[in-house]
Amino acid sequence: EVQLVESGGGLVQPGGSLRLSCAASGFTFSSVDMGWFRQAPGQEREGVAVIYAHGGSTSYTDSVKGRFTISRDNAKSTVSLQMNSLKPEDTAVYYCAADVGAADKNTRLYGGRWFATWGQGTQVTVSS
Repeated sequence: EVQLVESGGGLVQPGGSLRLSCAASGFTFSSVDMGWFRQAPGQEREGVAVIYAHGGSTSYTDSVKGRFTISRDNAKSTVSLQMNSLKPEDTAVYYCAADVGAADKNTRLYGGRWFATWGQGTQVTVSS
């Protein structure tokens, strides 16, 4: 079955770093565009970064440019998000997503792709 499992969340001080990982299974990972989203309390889920299946292109939301880096390892079917210079406003549940699966109420558009498959989320808290 199609599955995404995030790991690496936790508590970090402002200015610190954290690396999130997402293990994918149940589909041809190398052919699928992958993304990271986040949702803060009381906020809508927003796209953070996308890495495309072909060409190595990436896209980031303005608030994380220069601080976050998305990468993928097709041999391991994983996608990662390296987060540096973290700020309190980065606090959120972070979700791994794939542009595979049937559209439903949870489908979100970001970076020109429709993401329909989601991980369970991992909490990132940036606080002193």
